[in-house]
Amino acid sequence: MSQLTHLNASGEAHMVDVSAKAETVREARAEAYVLMLPATLAMIVDGSHHKGDVFATARIAGIQAAKKTWELIPLCHPLMLSKVEVHLEAQPDASRVRIETLCRLTGKTGVEMEALTAASIAALTIYDMCKAVQKDMVIGPVRLLAKTGGKSGEFKAEKS
Repeated sequence: MSQLTHLNASGEAHMVDVSAKAETVREARAEAYVLMLPATLAMIVDGSHHKGDVFATARIAGIQAAKKTWELIPLCHPLMLSKVEVHLEAQPDASRVRIETLCRLTGKTGVEMEALTAASIAALTIYDMCKAVQKDMVIGPVRLLAKTGGKSGEFKAEKS
């Protein structure tokens, strides 16, 4: 098992020094789900929600969140992301919305936290916009799907 990189030799939390790392193309994908009643999902899909376009708002929120991950998670580095995508898909058969995010950059540290943050905030935005019509929506799971680049190499999640 690997060492925890955010702990120094004394066991204290610290920001990892990436100055000696090579710049490589790094990419991560994550997903999240928001489960809801069929009527709530229908309202989103048919555009009858009184707050407007839920998917457009969630997409922009996810993109903004990826860019601000370093402000939200204490030991993350500020990153110059070159690409952020947030895809939202209504899945009526499961009465849910699936969110998939992609973050990419050329840099010295990975973008897993940015992809996970984008997916999480997009899901929370859907909840926020729809909570007036349904308060018991369920968010989850949120998980890393894949990552490439960097010293730790590639990761691909098992199919769920």
